[in-house]
Amino acid sequence: MRNVTVKSSVPFTTAQKKRLEEGLRPRYGEDADFFYTVDDKVFGVIVEDGETVVEYDVVSLIKAFRKQSESLVDERFAAAGELPSMWTKELVDALRPTPTTVQCGRVIAGADGILTVVGLPDCRYYELLEVGRGRYAIAMNLLTDCVKAMLITGKDGVEYGALVKGTGKIVEVPVGKGLLGRVVNPLGKPIDGDEGLFFDKVRPIESPAPKIIDREKVSRPLMTGILAIDSMVPIGKGQRELIIGDRQTGKTSIAVDAIINQRDKDVVCIYVAIGQRAGSVTKLISKLKSSDAMKNTVLVVSTADDNAALQYIAPYTGCAMAEEFMEQGKDVLIVYDDLTKHANAYRTISLLLKRPSGREAYPGDVFYIHSRLLERSAQLSAKKGGGSITALPIIETQAGDISQYIPTNVISITDGQIYLESELFHSGVRPAVNVGLSVSRVGGSAQYPAIRKLSSKLRLDLAHFRELALFTQFGSEVDDDTKRILEQGEKVTTILTQKEGEPFGVDKEAIYLYMIGGKLSDVDKSEVKKYIEGFYSYFCSIDYASIRELKKTGVMTDEIRSALDDAARDYATAYAKKK
Repeated sequence: MRNVTVKSSVPFTTAQKKRLEEGLRPRYGEDADFFYTVDDKVFGVIVEDGETVVEYDVVSLIKAFRKQSESLVDERFAAAGELPSMWTKELVDALRPTPTTVQCGRVIAGADGILTVVGLPDCRYYELLEVGRGRYAIAMNLLTDCVKAMLITGKDGVEYGALVKGTGKIVEVPVGKGLLGRVVNPLGKPIDGDEGLFFDKVRPIESPAPKIIDREKVSRPLMTGILAIDSMVPIGKGQRELIIGDRQTGKTSIAVDAIINQRDKDVVCIYVAIGQRAGSVTKLISKLKSSDAMKNTVLVVSTADDNAALQYIAPYTGCAMAEEFMEQGKDVLIVYDDLTKHANAYRTISLLLKRPSGREAYPGDVFYIHSRLLERSAQLSAKKGGGSITALPIIETQAGDISQYIPTNVISITDGQIYLESELFHSGVRPAVNVGLSVSRVGGSAQYPAIRKLSSKLRLDLAHFRELALFTQFGSEVDDDTKRILEQGEKVTTILTQKEGEPFGVDKEAIYLYMIGGKLSDVDKSEVKKYIEGFYSYFCSIDYASIRELKKTGVMTDEIRSALDDAARDYATAYAKKK
């Protein structure tokens, strides 16, 4: 004997029940028992027998009727030169909507957002499953006798025996320009309190990385507006540059400043918050709005209050949104803040799924989850539209140890790293970039010519200065040459110290680097910041044409160099008279 449940939006009459049962008994047997329920969430009729779900959906009915009606109009009435009314007997008799049959399973256990489901033999890995009505899960473990799935919506209220249907697809999120200026959760739903999203396309959160043949060399600069980074650790469009350091060393500040610097450029920015405190995200949104950088930015937010499943899919959601813009030929900057919390969320899920754990209790495929994410960042070829995704993943270290499992994994995936040092940060150097451990594997090929030429020796000189400064802490006597190197290094460090939310343009960076290269020897280190800022304002006032040319091309021509030399002499003379 089989129990068959019939759900409908309105109650069946006795005659309707009799007619329905006569039609279904050949399928379920003469001894089947039918139970009728009314559910206002049902649009049509749903028949469940514990193993399959048969849906007579009203939406499908209307589509089938429309298709059939158009066909009949073409075939029967076009030749006669007349059109029938919509509800002629011929149209109604010809309509034969077919029900949709879906294989389903049942929940037999559930705890901590992990469901055990039986009865889905055709389920695929990472498939989106519908649990009951309106709740969804992702299939994570495909075992011989059951499926283990993690809930991404509606953790509360899942009952034992609830029906689980496979959707045949993975999680999809809205994409497109309608997302610009919005704050959404990892499922693409707005959480900023504004009206609903306007979009005409959805995209799966997982997709293969661009093929090598579809990529081009990273050669176009992506300016962060931070002098220390653009001069010594340049970032190119299509690059993956890791920002790594201990807690509270300014990692997020660098990423946010890079976003702010794109506000007047044709670059779409996506910031993915993974496991962040809600208060920190609110402050970040306020900062972007006050800097007028929200108009071309999308925020994908998964706070610390969200379950591990939402924190896990958040970066893939942001990457799917970025890929849509990249395929349209646009340049995209995406920030993953941070992948340490993402790895922790995946570790939590894996332990709940009873997967074998390895080093530091992480599962064996923790490297793969980050590599398949970051490999989707690329500079596409001209044949593919020429778009790009530049990724700035963030990793948090403990006590400056970059040899930990997750940091070493991500370092091996990315094209370089910006290492922020706690000691520098607490001594007032902002950004606290350790030039010895920071590197960009793209290098000068992703710099403006003026920046590349003027900063060619800066990195080595600054590294030499910090090495000597560490040595002289022991009180050793130093010669005049060493004193000169130390004094110049202190001046450079002061100039490279930059306030948050005030990114530099390429013209300002070029002029600052020009002054660093030998124009500050007679300036006291306590006044060097004021001096160089004054010179920049002075040069803008007397030769705006050169400033405009630097902004446009990023090239330090001989004419601009000669103009800078004359202006530097005049400004130094005037400055000396004021003293």
